[in-house]
Amino acid sequence: MKFYDREIETHTLREIEITSREFSQMTVITGRRRIGKTTLIKHALAERGMVYFFVARKSEAMLCRELAETLREELGEELGEFSSMTRLFATIMRIAKRRHFTLVFDEFQNFKYVNESFFSDMQNIWDSNKDEARINLVICGSLYSMMTKIFDDRKEPLYGRATSRMRLREFPLRTLREIMAEHNPDYSADDLLAMYMVTGGVAKYVEQLIVNKAFTKDAILKCVLSYGSYFIDEGKELLSDEFGKDYGNYFSIMSAIASGENERGAIKSATGIDAGGFLERLEKTYDLLYRYRPYLATENSQNVKYGIRDNFLNFWFRFIFKYRSAVEIGNLEYVRAKVLADYDTFSGWILERYFRQLYRETGLYNIVTNYWEKGGRNEIDLVAVNEADKEIVIGETKRNPSRIDLRLLEEKSKNIVEKRKGWKVSYVGLSLGDMNA
Repeated sequence: MKFYDREIETHTLREIEITSREFSQMTVITGRRRIGKTTLIKHALAERGMVYFFVARKSEAMLCRELAETLREELGEELGEFSSMTRLFATIMRIAKRRHFTLVFDEFQNFKYVNESFFSDMQNIWDSNKDEARINLVICGSLYSMMTKIFDDRKEPLYGRATSRMRLREFPLRTLREIMAEHNPDYSADDLLAMYMVTGGVAKYVEQLIVNKAFTKDAILKCVLSYGSYFIDEGKELLSDEFGKDYGNYFSIMSAIASGENERGAIKSATGIDAGGFLERLEKTYDLLYRYRPYLATENSQNVKYGIRDNFLNFWFRFIFKYRSAVEIGNLEYVRAKVLADYDTFSGWILERYFRQLYRETGLYNIVTNYWEKGGRNEIDLVAVNEADKEIVIGETKRNPSRIDLRLLEEKSKNIVEKRKGWKVSYVGLSLGDMNA
């Protein structure tokens, strides 16, 4: 597949590699699975002398043999036999004192399952040798909770050792539009919205649509909801390692949120689970949920809702997990019918998300959110705020532009305007036809 976007990340990795020719560098790259971390690293560094090693959950002796063989093939270094990753890494750092190279550890967190003491040993070896070595050590991992603990927890040995940190995000909207235009020049707004709805800009999911030549709304839904589809088991595969044995409770809570039960009391009513602790871990430990308050609410306000960060997981929990009984017996026609029956409502909500992201990506606003008052009154889909220039854009989003009522929007905005007297306020109606703006 053609390599899209990531110009800033590519440039940054190449600049770090140049720096590492004089001073050892440890770069930590994180991001959800399928986001394109490995592809980015290979694109940026493959032609600059890179040793790439995937850390599988194997025995330590087997991993040592594989890494030593990789180093022999890529660097021409005969290292002999090793059964200890600590001893092998010490040897690698000695080699880096006489020659420069890049070493990539992919899925680095898996060392925990191989030999958990390796993190402490690695810290000692790195600290003792980095000033004399010239190594570009690139570490990446997909399990957010584990990678965060390894490098951000003050009690962990590798805390503070990274010289650079990168968090890889989904493709921006302009890249999704570029991809759609290349493969379906006559695409409709609904085609683009369907791509955004099921991929959210995650590189691997976009690649699946490209491979299957799915660039219309109907083709995209067929690709996702067909027998043998890559997407059917993806949600479970993506999250089971993160959640472990408690995955059932977490899945139930995320399914409730995807179905619109986004307040704590409503989640408990829908699931029967006292969700407080689960919600906190989903937000802070796993980075899968975000908590949001209406514009103007104070930090201590109890007027709080929860949302799933990831578009694909929203779709997966809303339809595939929710109707898993039909999925398990292979009745995907039933699931497709449920998607189509709910499509206007669900895609309308996704359209709101699309426009909030669009306004964030302009770089003109320091706050982009929505607004509502107690009891769900006066809901507003978009509030984009430039506090420096004292400007606010207030927007209503509908699939059908004929349903947008700007006079009603002004009525619903009275509280905002009253509390921001003297500010420039603009009212906008946003529909499918504005997606390419």
